[in-house]
Amino acid sequence: MTITLVSWNSKLSVPFFGTPVPSTSSLISRLLVPSDSLHSAIEFNRVDISSAKDIVTMKTWAKFKSMPCSQLPLIAALQAAKEVTMVGEDEGPLSGMQEELPREPERVYAGTPYVPIFVMLPLGTVTLQNKLDDPDGLLRDLKTLKSANVDGVMVDCWWGLVESEIPQKYNWSGYRQLFTTVREACLKLQVVMSFHQCGGNVGDDVNIPLPKWILEIGQKNPDIFFTDREDRRNPECLSWGVDKERVLRGRTGLEVYFDYMRSFRQEFDDFFEDETIVEISIGLGPCGELRYPSYPESHGWRYPGIGEFQCYDKYLQKSLKKAAEARGQPEWAKVPQNAGYYNSRPQDTGFFRDGGDWDNYYGRFFLRWYSQVLIDHGDRVFSLTNLAFEGTRISAKISGIHWWYKTASHAAELAAGFNNSCNRDGYAPIANMFKKHNITFNFTCVELRTTTHAADYPEALADPEGLVWQVLNAAWDAGIHVSSENALPCYDRDGYRKVLENAKPHDDPDGHHVAAFTYLRLNPSLLQKDNLQEFERFVKCMHGDKI
Repeated sequence: MTITLVSWNSKLSVPFFGTPVPSTSSLISRLLVPSDSLHSAIEFNRVDISSAKDIVTMKTWAKFKSMPCSQLPLIAALQAAKEVTMVGEDEGPLSGMQEELPREPERVYAGTPYVPIFVMLPLGTVTLQNKLDDPDGLLRDLKTLKSANVDGVMVDCWWGLVESEIPQKYNWSGYRQLFTTVREACLKLQVVMSFHQCGGNVGDDVNIPLPKWILEIGQKNPDIFFTDREDRRNPECLSWGVDKERVLRGRTGLEVYFDYMRSFRQEFDDFFEDETIVEISIGLGPCGELRYPSYPESHGWRYPGIGEFQCYDKYLQKSLKKAAEARGQPEWAKVPQNAGYYNSRPQDTGFFRDGGDWDNYYGRFFLRWYSQVLIDHGDRVFSLTNLAFEGTRISAKISGIHWWYKTASHAAELAAGFNNSCNRDGYAPIANMFKKHNITFNFTCVELRTTTHAADYPEALADPEGLVWQVLNAAWDAGIHVSSENALPCYDRDGYRKVLENAKPHDDPDGHHVAAFTYLRLNPSLLQKDNLQEFERFVKCMHGDKI
């Protein structure tokens, strides 16, 4: 039986021959989808399906005018009916196929390494009044998680709640009540030093702004916040430009972070000593992630827009000017003016399009400076974190920006500060910085499948699986611990299977596996009977137990 696949994708590289089909439920390792860069359909593959041998063989492939640098393995898109038509006497829709390929047997995880499981608590677990919300209900839910053999929970420790009114006056009362409840349920704690606001991003159902005294400073000096090309300020978190500027009531940004962490360590010494608190996660930017706030919904961004550069505050502008002068090119002290807007597509811009300015001398200089500011911020904060929490496991989160990954420039990643265009590995330098301070590398979106995203958002040219593979291996190659999270709610076995595949790679000769997994997030849906049973099964697999 022969089928023909039609696509507009300009990223096709070498095909695979004799590639085993993974399963009937997931038949594409990388789905090729429409792109703005080519405007006519190209018939590029004839694929023979041999159900007896469970093999897909590429017979022919197209030659494109522009073939950037990705290598995208391709397996027949048998379930993408809009992309596939039948050829020959059986011509008709794919859904009419009589033959079915055999399912791949589910992997057995009994005896595999133990990976601890944590569950994120709701964002508003501690209220704006710095009190525990529904203590009895929370204890009941925590005991349910304990009965499912969950190891612990993760909670955000919001800067805007604890140091809200007066600098260096900390109110930890709500968190002491919370931690005591978690200890009573015999669970462990991952605590996030959340130096960002809660609200305004995907999944945020609570609004907790930065401390009032910080916002008051920002009214007089808005340059303490990240700023876009239209001079819009983003009060999600402090600009990294103030890390060493004494503009926060006599303190620098770094001093503010350190004082907060030191106070936390002193206040909760008993929880460290009895090992209830087993990990501290350091917030380094918006959503607690090490990235620029390049795609804020509050400024009108919608998926899959490329986002915008966020370095127009006077402190980062001063840094850019200094870098350009040191390079001997003072005229390069500017942010690209042809990089589009929040909801632009790469091919619509002079900077990010194929062959655009991102890859000329000025573009490479700017992107190197922009990403180095990100790395330097993490480097400085980690130095202080290790002082505050000596002897405790420390982690930090890197966001999974998977849209436009199948383009040459990787525009969304560049705007967020990850210099990961097709001719660079933008995550290896970050992993090396983590290694310098012995920080666990926490990465998101490990449950996402490229095929699912391609079906829902074909225009986004997203590749979460390719991104996860690249990032996890960059961290493992650096010799550091890796932990992971899901990016979106997940209750089904297929999503859990994907997490397991990434957490415990099959036949990895080096035996790599994640150090921990944190589930997003505790809610009534997770605790429904069927969902909880599926989650319990997932926990057993992560623990290496027999099902």
